[in-house]
Amino acid sequence: MGSKPQKYDAEFREGAVRIVIETGKPIPVVAEDLGVHPGTLHSWVSRWRRNGSAS
Repeated sequence: MGSKPQKYDAEFREGAVRIVIETGKPIPVVAEDLGVHPGTLHSWVSRWRRNGSAS
């Protein structure tokens, strides 16, 4: 049986994106450090680059 998708608050998402943008670390590395699926973090970073916000 699958687990429910994890909900992350806006502050967490913004902080995760900030780590990727400011440090230049690869998304998979940051995602593993934070316990987030790399695809999820990638979508947050993409949204931030388009809209200026990960929310």
